[in-house]
Amino acid sequence: MPTEPHQTSASAPSAASVATPGAASREGAGEAQRSPVPTTQIGLLGGGVIGGGWAARFLLNGYDVKMYDPDPQAERKVSEVMANARRALHRLVMTPLPAEGTLTFVETPEEAATGVIFVQESAPERLELKQELLARASRSAGPEVVFGSSTSGLLPTDMQRDMVHPERLVVGHPFNPVYLLPLVEVVGGEQTSSAAKEAAAALYRDLGMKPLMLGKEIDAFVADRLMEALWREALWLINDGVATASEIDDAIRYGCGLRWSFMGTFLVYRIAGGEAGMRHFMAQFGPALQWPWTKLMDVPELTEELLDTLSNQSDEQAAGRSIRELEALRDECLVSVMQGLRTVDGGAGFGAGQVLADYDRLLFAKAAERVAASEGADLTAPRPIRVLERVVPTEWIDYNGHVNDSRYFQMASQATDAFMALVGVDQAYLATGNTYMTVETHMTNVGQAHAGDALFAEVQLLGHDSKRMNVFCWVRRADSGEMVATVEFMLLHASTVENRALPASEAIQANLAAVAAVHDTLDRPIRAGRRIGDAPARGDS
Repeated sequence: MPTEPHQTSASAPSAASVATPGAASREGAGEAQRSPVPTTQIGLLGGGVIGGGWAARFLLNGYDVKMYDPDPQAERKVSEVMANARRALHRLVMTPLPAEGTLTFVETPEEAATGVIFVQESAPERLELKQELLARASRSAGPEVVFGSSTSGLLPTDMQRDMVHPERLVVGHPFNPVYLLPLVEVVGGEQTSSAAKEAAAALYRDLGMKPLMLGKEIDAFVADRLMEALWREALWLINDGVATASEIDDAIRYGCGLRWSFMGTFLVYRIAGGEAGMRHFMAQFGPALQWPWTKLMDVPELTEELLDTLSNQSDEQAAGRSIRELEALRDECLVSVMQGLRTVDGGAGFGAGQVLADYDRLLFAKAAERVAASEGADLTAPRPIRVLERVVPTEWIDYNGHVNDSRYFQMASQATDAFMALVGVDQAYLATGNTYMTVETHMTNVGQAHAGDALFAEVQLLGHDSKRMNVFCWVRRADSGEMVATVEFMLLHASTVENRALPASEAIQANLAAVAAVHDTLDRPIRAGRRIGDAPARGDS
């Protein structure tokens, strides 16, 4: 099958920790031909709804992907998933993502597992099919390569039966859409090693996910068993003519579902118990468990009549929207909910918002590492520091068809963050409660940019003292260097713990002094210090 090229990852996250101790040698053909394992390549078995979601999650985090799927439409389907995923994930995170990895379609599961650091299987839920794919792929993968299965209910003990080095198989059960929802259930079988589970969990965390480590395998694991119970009761409500599909979904999405998204069930019920807590709640409502409110011990017969009713009501809910349109709507809602949850608890986030906040911090650290390794980030060079590159996404475009001015400010703000990381305001420093906060800005729009245009940002240090830092940012087109916007910042060093301004650390002040020694020799930007209403500046600076 053909290869679908994407931007090659220049500095994707290291996944060396994924390697899990295995036997000194392995069985099967192809050992002599196995090439050295790249640091960023992932093998995927299956490119359906879940496999396509995994591809998006890996690719957008800078990993290269080799995918096996016999469906002749797999490439088209995955490309459509990628279009939604790019838009959604770039809106979800505040920090620039790494350069997108490359996607290659291969002809066999053996090819997908050769020369990779991790394999994720997402084939249809047929035990024999999964056993065959895992057995074939495991004969071509190195013994250190961990395998994850996306199964929603099959036991890992059964799936690992025919594998070479079965101790490296774990269930990594995600939820749709994989590229947005953070939960992934991790559970091993009878032969699975603890090292394999920990290695898989570490990789999933690197993708911005929340591994739920289960200590015991059970059919359908935890989340699906809970969803199955709700699904059975919902079918009875439709079967008995009590409620329609829309009414049932409304009962969830306007009520308990909003609470479930950040607190789950038990914490919600604890709150319902008032000051006396869970014990009081159980004393009040525990006896209701004996009442015949639900039919969870039984399930309605899936008659043609019930299936027709359910199908028709589902069509009415969709209101003519296509699957892709519904997926895009779902993604928009999820992004909004998770971003909203990220802002609570003093910005630390809560529930899925805390996972997102941790992921943003991880992306910030990785972005700082990429900037520090780039040629343009030389602090001793007598030129502004090139710290950020972005391709304009469609979400940045306003009703006039070009980039909204707020996005230039966003890009300059991120460039300033990258510059601060270079002089020592990194994650370790921020964790102490010290940071720089913007107290004054001025932006000028000089040119225009459109969706798909490549831009970069440069930063010049104009001045500093123990508490203040004055920087000037240019946003330029990557193809010509043409300036499209400038933003000037005055920042004040402060403690988020003491909620007051205070001097920066001596190390940061020393680093700023070293940069100033070079930048003071540069021409001062003619737009620096401008006020609204000043005459337009001329010249490209």
